[in-house]
Amino acid sequence: MKSEWIVNYDDNEIRVTNSWFSGEKLFVNNELQDEQLSFITPSNLTGSLTDKNGVKLNIKTNISGFFTVSCRLFIDNKKVELKQTK
Repeated sequence: MKSEWIVNYDDNEIRVTNSWFSGEKLFVNNELQDEQLSFITPSNLTGSLTDKNGVKLNIKTNISGFFTVSCRLFIDNKKVELKQTK
C-alpha cells in the first residue's frame, strides 16, 4: 500500500510518500531530502527549503499508523496542512 501527501508552500512543492517496500521519503521540489525504512515505529523525516526571501526554513514530518497512515508536517515549527493524494 502506498500513501502520498503534497503541499505547495511559498512556491515549493513538498511531497511525502510512504510504502511498505520503499519506506518513507521526503521530497522538496522533487529532490529527495530524507528517507527511512521503519516498519513498526513512527517515522520522522527532516529537510529544509528556501522561502521567497532567501531564508532557509526547517521541515519536519511525522508518519504514523498501521492500517490507516497519517502524516503531519511542520515548517519552521508551525503545522502545515497536507493534502493526501493516494
